[in-house]
Amino acid sequence: MKPSLQQQAVLRQELRMNPRLYQAMDLLYMPLQDLQQHLKEELLVNPFLELVEPDEPDGSAEPKPEAEQKEREEAESAEEMNWEDILLDGFQVGGARPQFEDREYFERVPVETPDLADYLRDQLRLLELTPRQEFLAEEFLGDIGEDGYLQATLEQIVQGANDALDAARRERAEAGREVGGESAPEARPFTLAEAEELLRMIQRLDPPGIGARDLRECLLLQLRESAQTESLAYRLVQEAFDDLVAHRWSELAKRYGLEAKAVQEAADQLAKLDPKPGLRFSRSDDAYVIPDLVVDKIDGEYRVFLNDGGMPRLRLSRVYRELAADKKKFVGENREFITEKLNSATWLIQAIEQRRQTMLKVMNFIVDRQRDFFEKGIEHLKPLTLREVADVINMHESTVSRVTNQKYVQTPRGVLPLKFFFSSSLETTTGEEASARAVKAQIQKLVGEENPRDPLTDSQIVAALQARGIRIARRTVAKYRDQLGILPARMRRRV
Repeated sequence: MKPSLQQQAVLRQELRMNPRLYQAMDLLYMPLQDLQQHLKEELLVNPFLELVEPDEPDGSAEPKPEAEQKEREEAESAEEMNWEDILLDGFQVGGARPQFEDREYFERVPVETPDLADYLRDQLRLLELTPRQEFLAEEFLGDIGEDGYLQATLEQIVQGANDALDAARRERAEAGREVGGESAPEARPFTLAEAEELLRMIQRLDPPGIGARDLRECLLLQLRESAQTESLAYRLVQEAFDDLVAHRWSELAKRYGLEAKAVQEAADQLAKLDPKPGLRFSRSDDAYVIPDLVVDKIDGEYRVFLNDGGMPRLRLSRVYRELAADKKKFVGENREFITEKLNSATWLIQAIEQRRQTMLKVMNFIVDRQRDFFEKGIEHLKPLTLREVADVINMHESTVSRVTNQKYVQTPRGVLPLKFFFSSSLETTTGEEASARAVKAQIQKLVGEENPRDPLTDSQIVAALQARGIRIARRTVAKYRDQLGILPARMRRRV
């Protein structure tokens, strides 16, 4: 058979989503700060959009001339935008934009701070190291993680330093220079003894515990720095670290001929040390949260407002609409450009309004459903799913997911992510359902109120919850306890 090219007509059905639908989904997904930036960018690229000044009416209620109305209808029909039905299931938009209280937020200006490597390097310069030690020190600094621990073995560090030394020697040889001089390390290979000596120097730097290879060494370094080498805490870390981590107070007390309370007090002293001394120098970007919604209690009722006072308010430019209405002025590509920009501007204004109304619908339902939480606290949070919200407000579940994702609400109980109000359910003896998040809060409260000399076991927590009408398995309690960072009863026991 000879290969050949053929044309064949095939009839098939495909579901293709209008690009505007993707943009509408993005608008729903955007948190407030991202949306503000997006609207500012649209103002720059679309001449049909203009900014409404704070003291200027947006003109949404004024009557439109017949020519403008006809032009707008033609623009909308040209794009055949029907994404409202797909995205929001027939959601209707309209009405004048309500006014809300403006809330000012001041963003902190980040200041450049030295990282851990810079901080250690500055201290090493004060030690007047030789060029050879400085060369090896840079290898050490590259292997110290953000938490302050040494992330490589001494053998690996020596090997890396020797490889770098060979590369430097080859580079100098190619440049016609010999390895030597005041600023260059000696050509002989580094040894393990040199690495051990330099590590001891690094471990005497600030912060105490830096350059440790594990938690045990980190604690010992901090105790040495504070001159506690003769203390019981030092002996416990040095000689019985595994038993100490396992909270075996009685066994340790017998081993050292002490009371269990003395061992526990030594462990409490160790708990005050810093297990990750390098993190104080880590460069982590501060995440500032501006709530998208606000819930206030007014006259005994909870009211929901959009916190969009700082968001640019857009409207169609009257000047450009009048230009677009004169079809004789523009033909061909110019006409297509004008039509596309007008459609885009009209769509964006509608999409923003629909986003506002959708968020209000979702949050109003959450407030009605979780009123007991706002009144009494987290233990009264009810189970809630995205599907339940979607069914009640007649929207698709994916739409509710986009509305609640990365969004925050300011409430009388603090600033909370919208996802906070959604959790799975557990059955109660009365046939009702309890929120998993509320059950976790009850477990945390039970542990917080327990007798430290006789802490509650998982089975006892199960019995306590069942007494409150909550059916829960012991393994579920253990899972929730781990998620809350609560130790097992044996390790919480105090003497």
